[in-house]
Amino acid sequence: MPNPYFSFKQFTVFHDQCAMKVGVDGVLIGAWTPTATAQSILDVGTGSGLIALMLAQRCPHATIHAVDVAEDAIRQANFNVQNSPWSNRISLHQFAFQDFVKSHQIKYDLIVSNPPYFVNSLKAPSEKRNLARHADSLSHLELVKLSASILNPNGVIAIILPLEEGRQCIHDAAELGLYCKTVVEVHPKPNNQAKRLLIAFCLIKCEMSVSQLYIETDVRHQYSSQFSELVKDFYLKL
Repeated sequence: MPNPYFSFKQFTVFHDQCAMKVGVDGVLIGAWTPTATAQSILDVGTGSGLIALMLAQRCPHATIHAVDVAEDAIRQANFNVQNSPWSNRISLHQFAFQDFVKSHQIKYDLIVSNPPYFVNSLKAPSEKRNLARHADSLSHLELVKLSASILNPNGVIAIILPLEEGRQCIHDAAELGLYCKTVVEVHPKPNNQAKRLLIAFCLIKCEMSVSQLYIETDVRHQYSSQFSELVKDFYLKL
């Protein structure tokens, strides 16, 4: 039976009631997201609350809002938040993101998301898992467009997507006047093709910075120094 929780250095995330479990993608975006001087943060599609908790640890003075459409996810995220050191700084909201934007007149310094990836792909039997995995109810373009509408002028939108979906999102966002400032191409290991893109958008025209990140070395199950440095404040064995 899979472990119902994942323990980090400063908090524990139970994920047995969520469609999508704690994984490398969520840890990557939570550890990498440019936080700079972010005082107000929004986590879109929070799931178990993993990214909100990571950002609470990284940004000790920030207020964090986390939104998810799924009741089970919000219930589990609430449990994880209430049992963390930062329950006074994280608030949870059960909304579709479209409805959240309409009903909350708040601007954010940072908006972060590990969104559903798949478009026009085979669905799973579980509707809950479909909601977490498929971009039908909130497309990647709609995600960044809505995020831009509630972003402070100097704010950042940070997302993680598969390679092709990420490239398409960068192209589509540019046509809306949303600029890609940073792209990190994430490779499983050296000499493997990139599988994910970590992307940071902003409202101010800028040059795009592109870099590479390798999860493992050529030795199986051995983390690269890059990845270890990125996640060392979170993973127990680093």
